[in-house]
Amino acid sequence: MTPAAGPAAAASAAAAPVRCFLAFDFSTRRVGVAVGNSLLRRAQPLKTLAAEGEARFAAIEALLREWQPAALVIGVPFQPDGAEHDNTRRARRFGRQLHGRFGLPVNEVDERYTTTEARAAGASDLDAAAAALILEQFLRQLP
Repeated sequence: MTPAAGPAAAASAAAAPVRCFLAFDFSTRRVGVAVGNSLLRRAQPLKTLAAEGEARFAAIEALLREWQPAALVIGVPFQPDGAEHDNTRRARRFGRQLHGRFGLPVNEVDERYTTTEARAAGASDLDAAAAALILEQFLRQLP
């Protein structure tokens, strides 16, 4: 503890509630899922959902019941130059669907290169590993 922070700041940080988050690496055929929390600021790949339509949302609902997240995080893809494309709009629509169905806040994170990074790390489940990278990027931004 630094003198500038003082005991009050340390007590306040210790009293901050731990929040759980679920993150999603969306594609039209599969959705990678990861979990993490605000205390450790680390994410863990959970699984990839290969279901579509209502079956996909039923699987997500089961994960929400299990993990009880405070909010959700979705990866939003962009072109290397930052331009939007069809999958950008699809991912954002998925985020709106999550919010509408489950009433939880949905945060967007730029997911450029997360699958490439997961592949380079040797991940066995690329989509879930990419979701973990998306979530860790979000967790780093928390105050």
